[in-house]
Amino acid sequence: MKFFETSKYYTLKKSTYISLRWIGIIGQLISVYFVYFYLNFDFDFVISNIAISIGVLSNFYLVFIYKKTQLSDRSALIFLLIDIIQLAILIYLTGGVVNPFIIFILIPSVFASSNLGLRTNLFLVLTTILTIVFLTFYSKELPSPLNNHFHVDDYYYYSIPVALIIALVFLNYFAIIFGAESRLRKEALNKMEEVMAKEHEMLSLGGQAAAAAHSLGTPLSTIKIITLELSKQLKDNKDVIQDIQLLSSQVERCNQILKKLSLNPSEEDEFIDEDLSIREYLKEIILSFKETSEKEFIFNFDQDSYPKKITKSIELVYGLRNFVGNANKFSKTKIFINLKSDNEFTEITIEDDGEGYPSYILSKIGEPYLRDQKNDEKSKSGLGLGIFIGKTLLEKNFANINCRNSKTRGGAEVVIKWQNKDLIKI
Repeated sequence: MKFFETSKYYTLKKSTYISLRWIGIIGQLISVYFVYFYLNFDFDFVISNIAISIGVLSNFYLVFIYKKTQLSDRSALIFLLIDIIQLAILIYLTGGVVNPFIIFILIPSVFASSNLGLRTNLFLVLTTILTIVFLTFYSKELPSPLNNHFHVDDYYYYSIPVALIIALVFLNYFAIIFGAESRLRKEALNKMEEVMAKEHEMLSLGGQAAAAAHSLGTPLSTIKIITLELSKQLKDNKDVIQDIQLLSSQVERCNQILKKLSLNPSEEDEFIDEDLSIREYLKEIILSFKETSEKEFIFNFDQDSYPKKITKSIELVYGLRNFVGNANKFSKTKIFINLKSDNEFTEITIEDDGEGYPSYILSKIGEPYLRDQKNDEKSKSGLGLGIFIGKTLLEKNFANINCRNSKTRGGAEVVIKWQNKDLIKI
């Protein structure tokens, strides 16, 4: 299982949950003892303490017996049900739905909605609703002498559980939606970090390959010279000469492989190791796509475009490559890249002659895991990760991104804009 896929699994951090339960238990103890001993209210004090002890014992179980650092979806469900039942017993003994502390019965299901699976959330919501309905019709009266003075109309009385159920559904719905979006964003960010880690690893390997080519060049040259001398001396020995020629050809092959692995000082070395201007960044990126793409790249730029070199940034390179790569993927034949700048701003526009963004996802551009439902070609359908990663990386480097459909080319258009003073900060 890859690292970024762990966000698909629903868990609850045990230490956080235990801390929240201790806060709740201490609050219950303070309330029960204050009301019974200081206010001298009359209610079933013994059973109330037994109910609180259920929470205490289950928390001790989590602390001393349950060894995992995360509560699984099923384990969390069990302990959250204990919380609902334990609180329901206290509310049952002290007035039912007219007890103002009834609001706390919503907490377990709302707390779980953003952390646990949909089935678990639905089960907890249903359990909470049934508990509220039960406490509406079955409960002991408020502690005396409160029950002697508290009388409300039925309309008011039954509006309390209705309001609680509406609040429960409303809060859980939004928590589930926001929780799902948060998990998707977390997964996409983790994937972006993995991609960036691979990018750094590839750069490191490139440096190692260059070092290997430099170190192995001398011994391979020596072997080459020796094989030439041996071939002259043993040219009459047909059996040996074939082996010598084979050795010579393999040495040459090693030289060619090392040349491919090593970096070309005139091109790639500057792209990887030196600071470049925005124009040079774009030239190198376009050149890298031209090597594998048959499509036409049209690059226009102002002659006086922002000339200063920018500190070499993997994030900037990868962000721009994502948008150029998207244009290359979805274009029909041409990709248009324009660079213009003045004293204050530098702007890059990337357009293609493809079909553009579907109208129904334009408002969601930049969110991860967007899929074009109308696109039947799997090779041309995406998850929105390219745009999400590119947008995140460039915005992190002070860029303002605007994705829209081009009015002139008909395809997608991405406008990337910086203030020149921010480019210096990169």
